[in-house]
Amino acid sequence: MKAFINIIKEQISSFYMVQRLAKFQLKIDNQNNYLGFIWEVLNPAIQMAMYYVVFGVGLRGKSELDGVPYVYWMLAGISMWFFINKAILNGSKAIYQKYSMVAKMNFPLSVLPSYIITGKFYGHLALVGGIMVVFWIKGYAPSIYYIQLIYFLAMSYIFAFSITLLTSTLTVVVRDVQMLIQSVLQGMFFLSPILWDRSQNFPEWVQGLLTLNPFYYLANGYRASLLYNEWFVVTHWQLTLYNWGLILVLLIIGSSAHFKFRNRFSDFI
Repeated sequence: MKAFINIIKEQISSFYMVQRLAKFQLKIDNQNNYLGFIWEVLNPAIQMAMYYVVFGVGLRGKSELDGVPYVYWMLAGISMWFFINKAILNGSKAIYQKYSMVAKMNFPLSVLPSYIITGKFYGHLALVGGIMVVFWIKGYAPSIYYIQLIYFLAMSYIFAFSITLLTSTLTVVVRDVQMLIQSVLQGMFFLSPILWDRSQNFPEWVQGLLTLNPFYYLANGYRASLLYNEWFVVTHWQLTLYNWGLILVLLIIGSSAHFKFRNRFSDFI
């Protein structure tokens, strides 16, 4: 628990530094592109269009999910996925890739995955903002449930950090962890209700297992806030408690692992 408290203190004390580093990283990532930061939104938008053509037009036609056209249902859920997927993949490599830059500095290493995630989060906010405008045009007017969206945006960030705090440490110790992370995320993409939702076709016990997937809670939380006008946090309070409990466990384990190996990172790298 002491390690967990120290990690929280480091994040709070380094808040402004994380913001500056995140903005600087975005400039580096897009310095050779004429459109710059726009690619942070344009790239996932192109992928969304491809998924819609394949799964929306090619496989589903004009079908709806719970009364909502498939394209809107897909957009709301997949926006969350693009952020968390990139945040975990890039954040997991942060310490290994950036350690040499800060090795001789009095620098809190837990900040390395934080600023990578924050940079991706800026792009995520822009993407969600664009999707909201599309929904407004199509008749899904702004509502009080947008307050809930703020909650899910924050939870997505914290969830991504809870995972990368652990995986960024493990990646330094065992390089193969990065490959494992990629494989697990690919599997989770198709097990989560991102592009499809056929959970009702499975036995009841399988449906229960699928709901324990954190991406199930987050994706449907985004949809409840943007499309269904439902207080998902309240109506599914058991899942709310479960997911926050999972995040807390991941943070405690990740914090302990981080401080256990922090002084030995140079040996592994």
